[in-house]
Amino acid sequence: MQFLYPTFLFALLTLAIPIIIHLYSFRRYRKVLFTNVRFLKAVKEETSARQKLRNLLVLAARCLALAALVFAFAQPFIPQGAAVKQGEQAVSIFVDNSYSMSALSQEAPLLEKAKQRAREIVEAYSAEDRFQILTQDFEGRHQRLVSKEEALGLIDEIKVSPAVKDMSKVLQRQYSALNLGKAPNKTAFILSDFQKNAADLGNYKDSIMSVNLIPLTAVQEKNISIDSAWFEIPVQMLNQTAPMIVKIKNHTAENAENVRLTLKIDNQEKPIGSLKIPAKSTVLDTISVPVLRTGWHEASISLTDYPVQFDDTYYFTYNVATQINALVINEAAPNAYLGAAFEGIGYFKITNQNRSNIDYSKFNTFNMVVLNDLVSVSSGLVSELRQYVQNGGNVVVFPSGSAQSSAYNELLSTFRAPTFSSFDGTERQVASVNTEEFVFQDVFMNKNTNLRLPTTKGSFRQSNRGGEDLLTYRDGSTFLSKYKLDKGNFYLCTAPLDEKYGNLVKNGEIFIPMLYKMAISTAKAEHIAYVIGKDDYIEAESRTTTGSENTFKIKGKTEEFIPEQKVIGSQVVLGVNQQIREAGFYDLHLNPNDTLGKFAFNYDRKESAMEYYNKDELSAFKGINVIDANLKSNFTQLVGERNQGVHLWKWCIVLALAFLAIETLLLRFWKK
Repeated sequence: MQFLYPTFLFALLTLAIPIIIHLYSFRRYRKVLFTNVRFLKAVKEETSARQKLRNLLVLAARCLALAALVFAFAQPFIPQGAAVKQGEQAVSIFVDNSYSMSALSQEAPLLEKAKQRAREIVEAYSAEDRFQILTQDFEGRHQRLVSKEEALGLIDEIKVSPAVKDMSKVLQRQYSALNLGKAPNKTAFILSDFQKNAADLGNYKDSIMSVNLIPLTAVQEKNISIDSAWFEIPVQMLNQTAPMIVKIKNHTAENAENVRLTLKIDNQEKPIGSLKIPAKSTVLDTISVPVLRTGWHEASISLTDYPVQFDDTYYFTYNVATQINALVINEAAPNAYLGAAFEGIGYFKITNQNRSNIDYSKFNTFNMVVLNDLVSVSSGLVSELRQYVQNGGNVVVFPSGSAQSSAYNELLSTFRAPTFSSFDGTERQVASVNTEEFVFQDVFMNKNTNLRLPTTKGSFRQSNRGGEDLLTYRDGSTFLSKYKLDKGNFYLCTAPLDEKYGNLVKNGEIFIPMLYKMAISTAKAEHIAYVIGKDDYIEAESRTTTGSENTFKIKGKTEEFIPEQKVIGSQVVLGVNQQIREAGFYDLHLNPNDTLGKFAFNYDRKESAMEYYNKDELSAFKGINVIDANLKSNFTQLVGERNQGVHLWKWCIVLALAFLAIETLLLRFWKK
């Protein structure tokens, strides 16, 4: 047994007071006159013995009552494990309100049980202590210490949230908040189901903060989730079927039979078959997305799964362009074959400009820029092309046969391509096609078929190899190569396009699909969906004009907000800053009648995995205490005893009252 305030034990010296009273009060004698004392001797001896016993019992009762009162002020306690903390305390309580906490325990949803335990923890402390209530949302109002009453109010307001934070970040937040206060004692509580993919407690380092984990256990859950989805090709074209890959996970130890998928596009549903997913495994399935009109589309893939449903639907959006715009910059007259090739592809619109009359301001409206037969490339054009490619454009270069090799070296160096060394007039045959790269991928049904490949009568030699080869000569040198720069691509052909230097323009098997795939290619995959709480920034095209309202707004089904925004060239970067909390579709606009883009947001799939740390596994982490949340005893008392020991001062008060009652009974009913 120990004492919270041991200095009060000096008050035991006051026990001398009842002893002194006893000595000077009960030993006073009175003189009584009596006529005959012959018969009083025996009575006097018996009365004196009974009186002495009564007085000693009264003295003992008074001393014990006073001693019990002194002990009550000294507050004795029996320590339970850790050292008891004295003085004001700062307490941080983290309540996991992620979607996995919607699962059921034996009595109620885990979140409701966690909130009840959080209230009981607060009740275990005194009114002078300060509290932080923290959730997965990391809200600003949760970053300060509040009173006991305010803490209970904040607990009542907690609701389920799509946010998911690693436990190491939670502990860091708790540590930062507790250090804001002046209380010498700092204690942290974490109430969670402790999913293994988020509970990175191994990164916690012991500090002055005492950490207590309270694991909550759900009944065994089964879960199948749609993890993600993506298009095989980056651009979707009208009246064509776009293949999409869907990734589906079975998180339980049982095989999942007959998992049905449903595709929904612009509010029209279409069943797309069923799957069998082995236990603890992932399946990739290819579905066909029909493209029936231009413009933005809202789509989703869903499955039916109970009871965990937040990850059963995957939302995505995509934009089908009305046409593909291509700009051809010519030295002199346009190339007739090039124009015919573009016009033969129904969705292409070609614009020809002379190199002496280029409108750089329109570059961002084109999907592809072709340099055709230029004798030289100016520094200004090189600079504009670099910015255009960095923003996601595609540049294709067909050099002029009469150009000096040095005339292209600045352009090539800018895009990290090997420079030209000399022009070789030798006739050469293209021998191989890289069918693994996007430009020629899925172009040929039978890759083993002998293709009619281009022949050249002159081409530029390069100083060395570089980039990704698309078409190569028999000697291994490059005919057509690709270089990535930020979001866009730079394509370089070492031979002129003019038919007197080769027959590429007459080779429809190569030339037509090559131009088409170059125009729709991109070095950076387009976002068809974002993750709530993870993707804080999104990008879109900027269509602001002078004198117009330049405030972008994002609108969902029930809310509208102004995101953080920064315009960079033709792009605008928008910061949502965790303002999106519900999965679904969101529109971007400058005014309500003009939708600039559509974005799909999904819940983080980190919560889908049904794997948790149990009590024994949590106890293995160093510097951490584990409290069983399922104990049937008074949880408030349990927390109080764990942090402050078993207090005995109330029993001391009871004993003091009991001894005073004994003294009263002795004085009243034990007659002299």
